Amino acid sequence: MGSARRDDGLLTFGGHLEVLRWVLVRIVAVAGAIAVVVFCLKDTTWRLLLAPSESGFVTYRWVERVVRCVDPDFSLGTFHVELISTDLSSQFVTHLSTSLYLGLLGASPYILYELFRFVSPALYADERRQSRLIVAVVYALFLAGVLVSYFVLFPVSFRFLGTYSVAERVRNTINLSSYVGTFTTLTLLMGVVFQLPVVAFVLAKVGLVDAPLLARYRRHAFLVILIVAAVITPTADAITLGLVTAPLYLLYEASIWVVGRVRR
Repeated sequence: MGSARRDDGLLTFGGHLEVLRWVLVRIVAVAGAIAVVVFCLKDTTWRLLLAPSESGFVTYRWVERVVRCVDPDFSLGTFHVELISTDLSSQFVTHLSTSLYLGLLGASPYILYELFRFVSPALYADERRQSRLIVAVVYALFLAGVLVSYFVLFPVSFRFLGTYSVAERVRNTINLSSYVGTFTTLTLLMGVVFQLPVVAFVLAKVGLVDAPLLARYRRHAFLVILIVAAVITPTADAITLGLVTAPLYLLYEASIWVVGRVRR
C-alpha cells in the first residue's frame, strides 16, 4: 500500500479517503451507541414521543392559561385518539427505526464536529472561525425547528386530524407508523426550513442577494412562505398555517438583517 502522504507532508487523495473513512466509522459508532441507549430506554423515549397525542400536553395547558387571562371559563377540553398497530412486527420495526432516527439526531453535534474537523485543514484561519459560527448557527436553527415542530406544529396538527370526524359513528384509530411518520417528517422539514437565514447568508456572500432586494420582495416572500407552510403542514386549517407561517416570516426578516451585515 502506498504512503498516505506526499513528499511535502500533505495527504494524498488516498490519504484523504482513509481519513474520511475513519470519520464515517466514528460517526456511525457514536450514532449507533446513542440509538442503542434510546432503544433500551423504551418507556422514557415513547412517553416523550407520544406526549403530544395526549390532552394534558404542555402546549394545550399553556394555551388554556393564556386564553383564560381573557376568558376565565375557556377550556380546550379533553380528547382521546386510539393508536393501533396492525402488523405483527410493526411495533418492533417502528421502535427500531425511531431509535435509529433519534440516534442520528442525538449524534448530530458530533457529526457536525467531525465533518468540520475533516474540512477545516483546507480553510484559512478567518474562514475557519467563520465556519465555526455558521456550524453553530445551523445546529441552533435546526434545534429551534425541531422544538417548534414538537411543541407547536405537531400537537396542533395531531389534535385537529386525530379528532376530526365526518360523522359521530366514525371513530378514529391512528396507526402507530402513521403517527411516527408524520412526526418525523414534520420534525425534519421544520429543521430544514429554519435554515433560511443561513441560506440567505451564503447567497449574499456569493453576491446573489442583498438586503434591499430581500426587503423589496417582502410581500412576494410572504406569499411563498404561506405556500410552503401549506405544503409542509398536514392540515390546511388557518390556525396551523398561522403557527407555521409566523416563525418562517420572522426568519425571513432575520435573513434581511443578517444579509445587511454581510461583507463580501
